[in-house]
Amino acid sequence: MKKRLLLITGSPGVGKTTLLLKVTEALKAKGYRVGGMISRDVRMSGSRVGFEVTNLNSDKKGWLASVHQERGPQVGKYRVDIDDLNEVGVKAILEACEKLDVVVIDEIGPMELFSEQFRETVKKAVESKKLVVSTIHWKMGNALIDSIKKREDAEIHILTYFNREHMLETIIREALDFLSKVDAE
Repeated sequence: MKKRLLLITGSPGVGKTTLLLKVTEALKAKGYRVGGMISRDVRMSGSRVGFEVTNLNSDKKGWLASVHQERGPQVGKYRVDIDDLNEVGVKAILEACEKLDVVVIDEIGPMELFSEQFRETVKKAVESKKLVVSTIHWKMGNALIDSIKKREDAEIHILTYFNREHMLETIIREALDFLSKVDAE
């Protein structure tokens, strides 16, 4: 069975988002329409103050979580901005599910899972026939994450500092393998 859910995991700071962006660019260069959401940390004076969420197609941005956020669920020193996550991230994933070839989700993790709309949208993406390339929290126990990891059409890639270049080639090859099968149908 061709793997349709390409999941990237690994310890914090190993380069999961960077890898995901490189995969996105490689697939776009091959003519595939790629969309979804990316999360990046935001730093001020060298210190991380939060995370922004970005729609890959529109480049619309919002806060996923911030130390300055006064309301919302708390993860460590950050408070999650459910409204921005839903308005930017969830809409980006839905748009990719409905209109594009590849759905990118960065990340299925503790901050994002506070949003019911995010959880439902991830389920929709996973159940779609689209290729989904996603980062997934490396050790979080959660019913949704566990069910995604156990799917027969899922391939989990553990990213390390030592396998980054090889992993990029592997994921691009697997993505193109799946997409070429879809193109042939």
